[in-house]
Amino acid sequence: MTVHVKVREALSGLACDQVFPIVAPEGTLPPYVVFQVVGGDPQEFITGEKPEKRQRRLQVNVWSESIIEAEDIAQQSEDALRAAGLQAEVLTVAADTYDETTKRCGKVQEFYLFC
Repeated sequence: MTVHVKVREALSGLACDQVFPIVAPEGTLPPYVVFQVVGGDPQEFITGEKPEKRQRRLQVNVWSESIIEAEDIAQQSEDALRAAGLQAEVLTVAADTYDETTKRCGKVQEFYLFC
């Protein structure tokens, strides 16, 4: 199972089940959650074996009409990732963001996952 499938499963049910990898489909109305793998640390073995798990840095963006709702969904996202068995480590607190084009409020947060 890919990391995108695992994260989607962990976050399912949030934001009216509008959870998407990389980008939301055009016309998606808020609230919604978008996530993407933005890096990570490679694991290398001297033996050349391929690791069973990888450490990945995950960015989760929550978009809403209100910052209060975005903050609530961001907290739910953090809780869901911690509980999902992905060995989630919180790297940043959820930071405020705003999209001038869509006039939407958002929260952005980063995690390390080991899966």
